Amino acid sequence: MYTPYKHEPFTDFTDEKNQQAFTRALETIEKSLGRDYPLVINGEAVTTEDKLVSINPARKEEVIGRVSKATTAHIDQAFQAASIAFESWRYTKPEARAEMLFRAAAIMRRRRHEFSALLVKEAGKPWKEADADTAEAIDFMEYYARQMIELKDGKPINSREGEYNQYVYQPIGVTVSIPPWNFACAIMVGITVAPLVSGNTVLLKPAEPTPVIAAEFVNILHEAGVPKGVVNFVPGDPEAIGDYMVDHPKTSIISFTGSRATGTRIYNRAAVIQENQFHLKRVIIEMGGKDTIVVDSDADLEVAADAVIQSAFGFSGQKCSAGSRVIAHQDVYEELLSIIEERTQRLTVGDPVDFKHYMGPVVNQKAFDKITGYIDIGRREARLVTGGESDDSTGYFIQPTVFADATPDSRIMQEEIFGPVVAFTSAESYEQAIEIANNTEYGLTGAVISRTIEHLEYAKQRFHVGNLYFNRNCTGAIVGYHPFGGFKMSGTDAKAGGPDYLIQHMHPKTVSQML
Repeated sequence: MYTPYKHEPFTDFTDEKNQQAFTRALETIEKSLGRDYPLVINGEAVTTEDKLVSINPARKEEVIGRVSKATTAHIDQAFQAASIAFESWRYTKPEARAEMLFRAAAIMRRRRHEFSALLVKEAGKPWKEADADTAEAIDFMEYYARQMIELKDGKPINSREGEYNQYVYQPIGVTVSIPPWNFACAIMVGITVAPLVSGNTVLLKPAEPTPVIAAEFVNILHEAGVPKGVVNFVPGDPEAIGDYMVDHPKTSIISFTGSRATGTRIYNRAAVIQENQFHLKRVIIEMGGKDTIVVDSDADLEVAADAVIQSAFGFSGQKCSAGSRVIAHQDVYEELLSIIEERTQRLTVGDPVDFKHYMGPVVNQKAFDKITGYIDIGRREARLVTGGESDDSTGYFIQPTVFADATPDSRIMQEEIFGPVVAFTSAESYEQAIEIANNTEYGLTGAVISRTIEHLEYAKQRFHVGNLYFNRNCTGAIVGYHPFGGFKMSGTDAKAGGPDYLIQHMHPKTVSQML
């Protein structure tokens, strides 16, 4: 009997011992910077001359590591290895696959601070954000392992007299897993191990800015006993191998988290039947959001301010769930803005190696240029309340930025910025606030700050998002507690970390026999 699932507790960094332990982990990671990492195909290391160079976004001159790039020839080799491995892995007992995840989770738990320290360096995450990222990765392994054990015998269905019927699940095939850089550990782990524990094999193409932490995780999987060919590590340029992997006739499942543009491209291409493809591809996609916090006229404004600050500026707003819009009732609009302005000005920005900084850098020059471009748009469309400054001389740093009096259809209220920028607009009524909250093409997360029960019930029915939170921030979903995924153009609403997520990586099969 396995112990019941509970999520991995976060590290208390107010404890001096934990601060010292994390500092030691940072020192350990410092000593390993600049290493070369190979591809892993059929369990074998493959080195190429062409490399992805991972840099520290807080210190542009610091190289985290150099990771070999896969070519289409390597992708073919990986598909061949994964297809062969599938024929034995699919029949491996579900309990054995689950226990492999338990072992991998135990290894990561022992090295937890090292993985978090690597996130500080490679992704620019502050300590608390990095710690939560690693904890979520452990959660995915522990939760999905238990889910697979629950599903191993299928689901009960009815049988008639003289008949015995079964409803069971079986693996589908080779999965292409394409994670994002913003949760370089958690989502990368989640969309790798979900197909894995379900009996599928995997080609893992990590995000270009954060390939080193993915390479370290693949090492953990092999240490935990994953057979050769079951997980193949194939980083590379999207332009060179992305479409090729999606189009490949051996691809059975595509699991992607990233931008709307890339997600819709994958969705479209996956529908095309290729030569020698005898199946329809399963597509699991999460594409982002333009997430809203609604503040009611009776709201506790201290609770509202906490929710806005955490949602908008946690990890520099680089979350698909980031609260980048606030719609406040006109009766509390100015007072809330005043509180937010004062609190935002107290936030510190700098190298996240230093625990005192609330925000670190944005991930790279491309992100920096995009976000500062939106700040320029915001200056034209709305009133700048605070922030707006930026500096990319040594790292990609942008001050937390607040705009007021934006119109609901303005670009800063409609387009995903993916940075530390939040825009405010007012509503004449609560009903109007919910109507404005629904006026984007996205539907990922949202929050309502209100003391009125009827208003919360109204939002349950009429606020059209996949994850809706009351009287708290709209970020920070926990595996097994807040299954995560969105409506509309936020994706396929696959609900990662939920009870039906693994089912999307398997075929249901009905078996009926006469007695």
